[in-house]
Amino acid sequence: MAPLVMENSLGFWHGKRVLLTGHTGFKGGWLALWLKRLGAELTGVALPPESSPNLFTLANISEGMGSYFCDIRNRDEIKRIIRKAKPEIVFHLAAQPLVRESYTNPVETFDVNIMGTAHVLDGLRDCKDAKVAIIITTDKVYHNNEWSWPYREEDKLGGYDPYSASKAASELVVASYRDAFLREQGVRVATARAGNVIGGGDWSEDRLLPDAVRAWQAGDVLEVRRPDSVRPWQHVLEPLSGYLNLAEKLWLNSAMPGAYNFGPETSEAASVKDVIELAKYAYGRGEVRYCDTVKGVHEAGWLALEISKSRTELGMSPKWPLKEALQRTMHWYRAQNEGQNPVLLCEHDILAFEAAP
Repeated sequence: MAPLVMENSLGFWHGKRVLLTGHTGFKGGWLALWLKRLGAELTGVALPPESSPNLFTLANISEGMGSYFCDIRNRDEIKRIIRKAKPEIVFHLAAQPLVRESYTNPVETFDVNIMGTAHVLDGLRDCKDAKVAIIITTDKVYHNNEWSWPYREEDKLGGYDPYSASKAASELVVASYRDAFLREQGVRVATARAGNVIGGGDWSEDRLLPDAVRAWQAGDVLEVRRPDSVRPWQHVLEPLSGYLNLAEKLWLNSAMPGAYNFGPETSEAASVKDVIELAKYAYGRGEVRYCDTVKGVHEAGWLALEISKSRTELGMSPKWPLKEALQRTMHWYRAQNEGQNPVLLCEHDILAFEAAP
């Protein structure tokens, strides 16, 4: 999404004390690399990475920043880290992020996503330096009516599955802390709801492109469930640029708190099958078997986000269409598998994104 990281942004972030939860994850790792490039004094809090390989290890994410392995459900430890880091800006990304995992471990999902968010926000009550907090939720916070138009920030929240419900509930937690405590304290709080993100360095289980890369690198056939499901796919740098830009705007404008959608144009929402066919072409090989019957737990069939608020209030619009996002993603995996440096691959994409009109 544009505009972002030009000379003014480089000046804004230089020396800012930033706390990033979830820096060992896929999105958090990319955001950590970008913030360090912008000159932020960065502290990260997260669980150790779960997958092997993982971007955190391959790209040496912890280098040049404070890095803590801590469960956000540990309220006392989170408060201690916040007191030590004295952040001016907070990005809260740490979460249990998978829909199907939430069916297996619903109580843990609610605990992490609701109480973990509350612990981070509660820690800011003792932080006199805090000015801005961006809490990352998801496009799935909306009560999904399976209708044919995109969801707006004022649409009804809900959630059929535990993951979606937990993220919708965390939105209420954020609103409560903002209204009851943090606004009066001078902390400007917003939530960011992003679509399905893709990009190099994601090896999470049960995600479409990581599953595809694992299968194709091993010479296996990728089995795809629900090929007709439609989602708002976007390169990971699109929402991250939105988070950074929103933080800058909040720093300058006390009237900006609230919820913001970050996603592609509605016309760019695409089916799982379309994404896989484009990915296979970009990767250069791969076999796919599409399931012709619906299997497994309930998942939404159609989902898209209305992004006019971000366009109007933040001056942003998507930069990379789906085809380019997929080409860059599959190039990243192919190049990394051939031995190229993951840090340089990430930096190459970040520089290209910054330079894009």
